[in-house]
Amino acid sequence: MTRMTLTRNFIMALMMSFSATVAADVLLIEQVREAGMMDVPSNGMTMNEVESRYGQPNTRGPAVGNPPITRWVYDRWSVFFEYDVVLYTVLDEGEVLGDEAEAEDSDSTDG
Repeated sequence: MTRMTLTRNFIMALMMSFSATVAADVLLIEQVREAGMMDVPSNGMTMNEVESRYGQPNTRGPAVGNPPITRWVYDRWSVFFEYDVVLYTVLDEGEVLGDEAEAEDSDSTDG
């Protein structure tokens, strides 16, 4: 009887931990979808179009390399240009997970 109770408790604990993991995965997927719907510069836009639509960047890096690659930094993302055309827009760290990930990290380090 004790062995059966232990087995049942183990299975219940396993199922609960699995459901918590699934919930966390679903939350992450939703956050990634939301980030994908953010209004950010898209590939092929020119520097003039980006500046006209999103305003002045916080920082304009110098052109580096050949072909020249330039980085503009905004509040929540960075835009990388080849010549004057957008190659990539990269979200800043924390834009996908946001405050929840930071709170979880601080909880795990509090000990």
